[in-house]
Amino acid sequence: MKKLILLFIITTFCLGGSAQDLNYAKEVVKTLSSPEFKGRGYVGNGHKIAAKYISKQYADIGLKSFGKNYFQPFEINANTFPSKMELKLNGETLIPGEDYIIDPKSASLKGEFPVVVIREKDLLNKTKLADVVRNSSGKVLIIDETNSEVEDAEDKKTIKEVVDYLKFSPEVPSVATIIYTDKKLTWSGSTIQKPKTSFIVNKKLNLKSISEVSIKVKARLITCETNNVVGYLEGTEKPDSFLVVLGHYDHLGKMGSKMYIPGANDNASGISMLLSLAKYYKENPHKYSIVFIALGAEEMGILGAKYYVKNPLFDLDRIRFLVNFDMAGTGDEGIKVVNGTVFRKEFDLLNELNKQNNYIHSVNIRGESCNSDHCMFYQQGVPSFFIYTMGGIQAYHDIYDRFETLPFTAFEGYSELMINFFDTFE
Repeated sequence: MKKLILLFIITTFCLGGSAQDLNYAKEVVKTLSSPEFKGRGYVGNGHKIAAKYISKQYADIGLKSFGKNYFQPFEINANTFPSKMELKLNGETLIPGEDYIIDPKSASLKGEFPVVVIREKDLLNKTKLADVVRNSSGKVLIIDETNSEVEDAEDKKTIKEVVDYLKFSPEVPSVATIIYTDKKLTWSGSTIQKPKTSFIVNKKLNLKSISEVSIKVKARLITCETNNVVGYLEGTEKPDSFLVVLGHYDHLGKMGSKMYIPGANDNASGISMLLSLAKYYKENPHKYSIVFIALGAEEMGILGAKYYVKNPLFDLDRIRFLVNFDMAGTGDEGIKVVNGTVFRKEFDLLNELNKQNNYIHSVNIRGESCNSDHCMFYQQGVPSFFIYTMGGIQAYHDIYDRFETLPFTAFEGYSELMINFFDTFE
């Protein structure tokens, strides 16, 4: 009976600790994706608000810094849209983020303009294309790509090149471009500003009835200082060798004065994993020193990672292994491990640990891909994984990537798997 009671107490304690860790992770995501953080972009200094929050978490946990504080500052350019944005078709106001997004490279524009329309397939017809371009002077050019009839890969490539030319070339006399689509609206960031304005619209419309477009856009290309946020825990036996936990904290910020992209899964969830691991290893010291790097400006072209590897706070060849966490908030279908085919020994170990303990649905392998922060380190010879969760909600780079809909399906098992993986390094 005493053994049963003891087992119950231990089990209850462990489950309570696990629940507490998940509650902390959720609170981190909720905070970072809240309106007060302004999408962690460059309108209203959302990126700086986020960096200060992460720095405070580091301090509260008890991480050490490599300098006088946790910040590693660097400069970037960012094209921003700080003011109220309006797009009206025949007087009907479209909703930013829901009905349309602006191309992140767009310039300022204000006015009311007539329109000219061309179907996507007609972009391959030189005669029709030339006629439309000649007729586009002072007008908004609408490219209709709904119900696409283009299937050939080479034709699709040609159309993309033509569209890019039409959107921003000063040789095209249109004042702006609208891509009318039935595809998901997915925004991004830009470090440059082009001389014209372009939108992507996804809303049921009768294009034949559209005669006038009203546009109000204020674009501002800025240079600003942002930060990587770096802290570490000293190892008990091998303090001069490092495991590195990586994740980017920035996101896409605001599009106009009101709409913002929350970035709950991308990548508030990755930062919550990073901080959760920091809390665990503060209480359970590792043999190796562990460095926690929350990187800035990933969405602007992996700029924080690029800056860091050129200005490392310790020699990169002292890194035993690095894991980059991005989009850690789902997991219905397990995780995908980028560079798994490269570092097969470590992948097989991770996979076997999961099979033995049934932490998550599955551990899936993938080859090289320079699609996140790990790549900059990998190119410098650092052994590294980039891991993301699979399945669940499909929100990505849009207004729907919110805390309220993020399921955290595999978060607890995922973190336990990674702790088990890190602990195998001798």
